[in-house]
Amino acid sequence: VQLVESGGGSVESGGSLRLSCAASGWTVVTTCMGWFRQAPGKGREGVANVASNGATFYAASVKGRFTISQDNAKNSQYLEMNSLKPEDTAKYYCAEDLLKYCSGGSWDPSRGGYWGQGTQVTVSS
Repeated sequence: VQLVESGGGSVESGGSLRLSCAASGWTVVTTCMGWFRQAPGKGREGVANVASNGATFYAASVKGRFTISQDNAKNSQYLEMNSLKPEDTAKYYCAEDLLKYCSGGSWDPSRGGYWGQGTQVTVSS
């Protein structure tokens, strides 16, 4: 299974970016897809996730600014990030797991899911 992110970059505060994550090599249709981020010197943070049944989770820090979506036909997910702040600066990782492990803010793909290599997002003030 391979997850490949794209869409990161550098923007000014208040700007927008759209991250994409394409998965290949996995034919499971009931899945949990999501995004995590890690800033230098900080721990990993769950940003958002979406289950194949449509249930979504957003971290409080991004709620109202970020939108997660999925395209099951393409086994892809997207993270639309608006009103970006300098504190959103981090390396963003997409992840995918079986639906049964999807548990909102408690989801931990490290237990058996899959990760992308990450894409850097830098927001300047």
